[in-house]
Amino acid sequence: MHDDDHTSLSPIDYFIWVIRNQNRTIVVDTGFDRKEAASRGRQIDHEPHEILQRVGIKAADVQTLIVSHLHYDHAGTLGDFPQARFHLQESEMAYATGRCMCDDALKMPFTADHICDMVKNVYSGRVQFHNGDGQVAPGITVHHTPGHSKGIQCVRVMTENGPVVLATDAAHFYENFELRKPFAITVDVEATLRSYDKLGELGGGDLRRVVPGHDPLVLKRYPAWQPDSEGIVHRLDLPRIG
Repeated sequence: MHDDDHTSLSPIDYFIWVIRNQNRTIVVDTGFDRKEAASRGRQIDHEPHEILQRVGIKAADVQTLIVSHLHYDHAGTLGDFPQARFHLQESEMAYATGRCMCDDALKMPFTADHICDMVKNVYSGRVQFHNGDGQVAPGITVHHTPGHSKGIQCVRVMTENGPVVLATDAAHFYENFELRKPFAITVDVEATLRSYDKLGELGGGDLRRVVPGHDPLVLKRYPAWQPDSEGIVHRLDLPRIG
């Protein structure tokens, strides 16, 4: 269950998500930029605002933005969204600014400048805090799913084909919740396992409706948005193809 094979490759993808219909556009997470990637020894092909532009969305025009948690790869380009109101769990803000950040092992996934940016957003009245479950818009809800971080939240979206549960980092890979193998960066293993249960419940008991936050298999199991967006932009509201 806790195998740790350092000789095996473990590819990881970085995603942001867009929830859009004729009435509204909501972005989930703000990813990170090339500067942050270089400082952490990571590689990204597209910055979040570039991907959004590709699907006809200007980051500067986004009004509603859900931040799953405040790790560097999910809250790294907040400044590109000057009009957004951010939806965040209260416990995540407390965690990222509290005594736990005095420990290197716990503060490692956070970047201080990102946290300071969010604090400024709090003071400017642009943060909507949630304490557990909350509604962002009709059919779009957030749910506290701690374990990877203390205040991480997933997002459930009701679509014409049923619920889609964006696990974000409540589960990085399919194997995390399918085989109940927690990801290595975990604050609370027991809470993580309980959050796997919650992800399934939010999907109506169907784990196929749960989309993990970093698994390259997502791009193989859901169809591309357009023929030329294969491997870049995919639709999660359509039935799985794998």
